[in-house]
Amino acid sequence: MSRSNTTGARRSPGPQNPSQQQQGFQPSGSHYPSSQQGASVKDNYQLNVVPSKLPSKQPSPDPHKPQRSNTQTAKPSPPPSNIAPSSGQATPRRREKKEKDKVKEEDIVKRLQQICTDADPTKLYRNLIRIGQGASGGVYTAYQVGTNICVAIKQMDLEKQPKKDLIINEILVMRSSRHPNIVNYIDSFLHRNELWVVMEYMEGGSLTDVVTANLMTEGQIAAVSQETCRGLEHLHRHGVIHRDIKSDNVLLSLTGDVKLTDFGFCAQISDPAHAKRTTMVGTPYWMAPEVVTRKEYGPKVDIWSLGIMAIEMVEGEPPYLNQNPLKALYLIATNGTPTIANPELLSEVFRDYLAKTLEVNAELRPDAAELSKHPFFKLAEPLITLKPLIKAAREMAKK
Repeated sequence: MSRSNTTGARRSPGPQNPSQQQQGFQPSGSHYPSSQQGASVKDNYQLNVVPSKLPSKQPSPDPHKPQRSNTQTAKPSPPPSNIAPSSGQATPRRREKKEKDKVKEEDIVKRLQQICTDADPTKLYRNLIRIGQGASGGVYTAYQVGTNICVAIKQMDLEKQPKKDLIINEILVMRSSRHPNIVNYIDSFLHRNELWVVMEYMEGGSLTDVVTANLMTEGQIAAVSQETCRGLEHLHRHGVIHRDIKSDNVLLSLTGDVKLTDFGFCAQISDPAHAKRTTMVGTPYWMAPEVVTRKEYGPKVDIWSLGIMAIEMVEGEPPYLNQNPLKALYLIATNGTPTIANPELLSEVFRDYLAKTLEVNAELRPDAAELSKHPFFKLAEPLITLKPLIKAAREMAKK
């Protein structure tokens, strides 16, 4: 089963804003008037018809006689049919963007132009090699002209991007979030209707590659969890909820550096202590119960996802991955804290860490600052111990 089912009221469970949720690929609404509009549309066809010849003097109207109106009702032309004329050939369906959607897209492009650097990226970066491909574009490695630094470039075709506002959100969050545990944003460009986002290249790949290829020690799990928690603490302190924490969005360097990426689903809140959200956003298998049940939630949803990611590092996948996304959402809502196989094989401090992060009651769940003091993190091994796991995952990928 694919692990990239992100939903959102933007992504598809694969996202979910399970809010995709699988977010944002709905066709634009019909341009034809609805039945409620029928009366007003018909009224627009009333025409005043003036006779071509009039007598020089018209008699005064008799007030006792009913008068005939000179206004005639023109027969409205029939609306375009939604039925094909014949079955012998394909008849394309007419789809027109609503005017407000066009205006919104123009505004978003203008905002991107303000955010992006006004330059030709093809003259600033060379030797582009594709390393990944998505629905709206590809990911490349390249070398910066002059410095010869290797970077990652995400290219997105704006025409194929259904949620352009999410791109703006991602750029703004990355640009303002400088931290050792967050992938470094370098620059962005608009080039021939493509958006280029230039980022630090994490050559070790994603944590997903490691957890699906290797068993990890508790010390290694503690090390990755601690580094991720530090990145979350920074985001939350600055009013940002990530909302899509999972192993796919944790990148590694060849020496074991751990960094968060993919900020498209972030929520920015002005008052971190009190602001709440209700939008169903994220990837189903990692979603906190309060998100699934559409309750108000805050930054602690990321702590739940961090706990699910710890289960990934133990079992190689999150709970319910063998279920379809909707069934997984139901199980999260009904079962609460998930169970794992053979919990007795884990240390007591690790079991306590899982219990704390996967506490169903968000009020009792620790925030990132509190979690950073958990004794489980004292078991953390040096990050360099991840290097053999990264190497093994890369070798497996080649095969």
